[in-house]
Amino acid sequence: MTIQQFLVYLSLCAVCVLTKPTDKKDRVHHDPQLSDKVHDDAQNFEYDHDAFLGADEAKTFDQLTPEESKERLGKIVSKIDEDKDGFVTVEELRDWIKFAQKRWIYEDVERQWKGHDLNEDGLISWEEYKNATYGYILDDPDPDDGFNYKQMMMRDERRFKMADKDGDLIATKEEFTAFLHPEEYDYMKDIVVQETMEDIDKNRDGVIDLEEYIGDMYSHDGDADEPEWVKTEREQFVEFRDKNRDGKMDKEETKDWILPSDYDHAEAEARHLVYESDQNKDGKLTREEIVDKYDLFVGSQATDFGEALVRHDEF
Repeated sequence: MTIQQFLVYLSLCAVCVLTKPTDKKDRVHHDPQLSDKVHDDAQNFEYDHDAFLGADEAKTFDQLTPEESKERLGKIVSKIDEDKDGFVTVEELRDWIKFAQKRWIYEDVERQWKGHDLNEDGLISWEEYKNATYGYILDDPDPDDGFNYKQMMMRDERRFKMADKDGDLIATKEEFTAFLHPEEYDYMKDIVVQETMEDIDKNRDGVIDLEEYIGDMYSHDGDADEPEWVKTEREQFVEFRDKNRDGKMDKEETKDWILPSDYDHAEAEARHLVYESDQNKDGKLTREEIVDKYDLFVGSQATDFGEALVRHDEF
């Protein structure tokens, strides 16, 4: 949790203290569904449009003619073809779909980038981030709210160093994205697990026992009766979370819980789009094959691809 996320958390806490929590806190990181539409190409291609463009972009597809749609789709194809060999592979299409689905992440990074790249050199050093985020707080050795901001800064520094692949304490935009959204990067998953365990492991014995697991989700506040979902979570801990039945979750068990190996929806959709569009059945798509099936990818509706294309170039 970075300081920005923590401040949002504090504001929510001010509301939550008035009522007893009844909703389950979810620490599990799932890949989002590609669309809330039914995937039935016999009826329409709305699911495919959402998957290929992202639901928010797909909603604006209501003004372009088929000719305009094909022209803009052709521009996207050149962006998807990362190695510029004239073909779009399943892997390239999968990566594009994942980009389209997680555009909000890049928007968040872009917003925060402007506030932390203080010297505007296209990089963010740890010193820049620390000064922009903690400078005014660290000037006060005894903050009124009682929180240990120095400890939070040390935690951020540890995550920053993990994201910084070359170890120069200067983050590129990709490294800064990994810092802000570590759950999206394989090489950052250990830090996600470590931070989660530190949050839940109240007795600092290096593992998560049943009461710590439940306590992270639910506060009794003196009530004897637990909601049904809490009882279910107790059963989940015993039956599924604690795989070796020793009464606690270690690092690997915690990782299996919060970072499950989900079904890869983007991969499945990429294979589907290639299968439906691959006229010569060579396992990859040309620009012409994609544009010929424009109704599958984007339909004859309107969107402004310009912003998406610029952001894809940046990342």
